[in-house]
Amino acid sequence: MRGQAGFWDIDERYVRLSEAGDPLEKVNGVAPWEVFRKPLAKALKRPDGAKGGRPPFDAVMMFKVLVLQALYSLSDDQAEFQIHDRLSFMRFLGLGLGDKVPDAKTIWLFREHLTQARAVENLFARFDKHLTKAGYLAMGGQIVDATIVAAPKQRNSDAEKANIKAGEVPDEWQKKPAKLRQKDRDARWTVKFSKAKADEEGKTKQRDIAVPAFGYKNHASIDRRHGFIRGWNVTGASAWDGAQLRNVAGQEQHRLDDVGRHRLSLEENEARLDKNGYVSAIHHKKPKGRPMSEAMARANGRRSKICAFVEHVFAQQKSRMGLFVRTIGIARARSKIGMANLAYNLTRFVWHQGRTAPA
Repeated sequence: MRGQAGFWDIDERYVRLSEAGDPLEKVNGVAPWEVFRKPLAKALKRPDGAKGGRPPFDAVMMFKVLVLQALYSLSDDQAEFQIHDRLSFMRFLGLGLGDKVPDAKTIWLFREHLTQARAVENLFARFDKHLTKAGYLAMGGQIVDATIVAAPKQRNSDAEKANIKAGEVPDEWQKKPAKLRQKDRDARWTVKFSKAKADEEGKTKQRDIAVPAFGYKNHASIDRRHGFIRGWNVTGASAWDGAQLRNVAGQEQHRLDDVGRHRLSLEENEARLDKNGYVSAIHHKKPKGRPMSEAMARANGRRSKICAFVEHVFAQQKSRMGLFVRTIGIARARSKIGMANLAYNLTRFVWHQGRTAPA
């Protein structure tokens, strides 16, 4: 029949996709998908051991759906549509034209099960272990920083904000369960500063502009040599960066550069690093009420060149991967951001494998 695709037509399309450099084919050929099967099976196991209903989709295939969502910033409905629509997605998942595609509800339930089991942390750790076995040792230093991940803004009254900060649920919300389910009580407002040029009396200067932001923070430690995310944690956007240092710093690194230095207890963190055998390269803070010395400014400048590498990681997650939290609550935000960190490491691993052997 004219216009109907045959077997060889589809096969030819796949060949053309490969010739065009399908990035998902590269990921599929390098990523060690089977290392995730055991932790996935553990997280998805029913506590009562019950079976029944229609046969579930393969767990690794469903995990790859979450990777697609992280790489392309897809909602559950968008993921269902794009899998139906794009041959590259179908090939990545190992699906044929006649195979059943998981719908949006199935994708949501799968991710929800992983969230309840806190499985994303274990999945991330399994892949990090694989990186170590592959020779990508985190021995060249560690860069720690945090970035704000935006979430849908909440329109709450002052009284409701006060209740949320106190850890309480507003009385009006308790009477409306449907409204309560749509209220994120874990995300927080904060202020981030960006540089802007200002013309003052004919001279162009840079000044800090305060920009309000709402959402969560992705605290991450980056392997300085290879560029992998080695540790991470998720908090509300207003959390102090310095308080998360011990939560994201791994145990193998010997040098630590920290650009998340606002309002942190420098002495406490320096003592902790020294106790654990780290050589600290944390930025010096400007003395209050007097200018920073030239020697201190030069030292900070040298450290900034190193710490700038972490910005490349966050830039890729936000610009290319479109990282944004659509869910409600910190548990789901943690799964969302954790999957983004894991997906980034997968793409970084593919880049390293295609470039050189591990050093």
